[in-house]
Amino acid sequence: MHKKLKEVLQINETDNVAVALKDYKAGDTIAISGKQIVIVEDIARGHKIALSSINESEQVLKYGYPIGHAIAAITPGQWVHTHNTRTNLTGIEEYSFEQKLTPNPYHAENLTFKGYRRSDGTVGIRNELWIVPTVGCVNGIAEQIINTFKAEAGSIAPLDNLLVFKHNYGCSQLGDDHANTRTILGNAVKHPNAAGVLVLGLGCENNNMLEFKQSLGSYDENRVKFLVSQEVSNEVEEGVRLLKEIFTHIQDDQREEVSLSELKIGLKCGGSDGLSGITANPLLGRLSDYMAAQGGTTVLTEVPEMFGAEKILMERALDETIFTKIVDLINDFKQYFMDHNQSVYENPSPGNKAGGITTLEDKSLGCTQKSGTSTVMDVLKYGETIHNKGLNLLNAPGNDLVASSALAAAGCQLVIFTTGRGTPFGTFVPTMKVSTNSPLYETKRHWIDFNAGVLVEDGSADEVLRDFISYIIHVASGELVNNEKNDFREIAIFKTGVTL
Repeated sequence: MHKKLKEVLQINETDNVAVALKDYKAGDTIAISGKQIVIVEDIARGHKIALSSINESEQVLKYGYPIGHAIAAITPGQWVHTHNTRTNLTGIEEYSFEQKLTPNPYHAENLTFKGYRRSDGTVGIRNELWIVPTVGCVNGIAEQIINTFKAEAGSIAPLDNLLVFKHNYGCSQLGDDHANTRTILGNAVKHPNAAGVLVLGLGCENNNMLEFKQSLGSYDENRVKFLVSQEVSNEVEEGVRLLKEIFTHIQDDQREEVSLSELKIGLKCGGSDGLSGITANPLLGRLSDYMAAQGGTTVLTEVPEMFGAEKILMERALDETIFTKIVDLINDFKQYFMDHNQSVYENPSPGNKAGGITTLEDKSLGCTQKSGTSTVMDVLKYGETIHNKGLNLLNAPGNDLVASSALAAAGCQLVIFTTGRGTPFGTFVPTMKVSTNSPLYETKRHWIDFNAGVLVEDGSADEVLRDFISYIIHVASGELVNNEKNDFREIAIFKTGVTL
């Protein structure tokens, strides 16, 4: 039985708004900061309540930072949202390097999980056999190959699964789109969660097999095979033969104890609400700091949802080189918006607003909570794989499927996805859903894997983190998350240009 839900939260002592942790009616009273405030209108859970008078054009403060300015006078107890608050964001900015690093609050504990050590030294948390199409034209053929193989094989043990990653790319693409498709699919082929891969092509696509094969560099030839459908008389028969050939090389694969330092975790949020920056995202921030202390790796992406909070990340850059890379990450993505005649603050989504998020700064300050307080060790381009352990930033948009696919393609074996509204999808690695509130967890137990909503009930931050770490170790050791149980898996690739 949970203790009574806390009713209202002032996140930082300098804030002039608080977050409602339950629904309020006009006339209700809250006690906060040593004073009584009468609620003057209905305010839903996750939305903001003014704690003091805020004059027109005055900054609205949350998390200790401005999330926008008032466009009308706001009185104590009034609802603070899109009708009376506007963003401060504009276009490209200039930044100066002002480093502010903090000690990691955690220490190494020598924890392990049971993973699969690959021949190139990488570690997978799943042992799956994949078909990766070079072009969407062969998606149906891939399904036929898998179904025939399963029917003939009977058992696929010790494999965790046999999957095809359908997509609609690989042809009629130019420039960056063509390069992105080849890179992301190539990263998937070499991902350590795959015990083996059949790369399946058609034969006339832009993403032709010869160039794709050359782009992979070194790979395990026993576990990665290639098939061009137009070059054989019976592509299904040949595909099944190649899967059987791969299968003979992976039958003895076994999990072994591996240091937690080998784990690479993608950090993502979507369908956010007013509790995202209070419960689930700070939980991921504590996890990120904990992983850094273990010598592990976390990766934060969703660049547009750094706008308004980017200076916090810049202050944590390892050195001036990394600072410059963060500046380029932010301003290049702003330029991408501007090149398409879009405003850089075109966010949050309608669902975010319904959940209590007012401006992009509001969303970004909550989103970047997932990065904790650790030093930013590197900044990755879209499609680039992880080089440095610790906290990394990755260039990718906020779109859930595209960003999660980018995290997996960067080398993350697991993506952890916080949500206040709920979402069922998964990318091509396990995609763990963490709810920001308990009602979502209780309603969508078939979507949500872990409940951070207890952090505004009876759960202490340290206890919830310990439970979370334990659960992550179980998942890394083979326990399935809901997207795997539901067989919801997608690859989505960033598209920016012309389709022929």
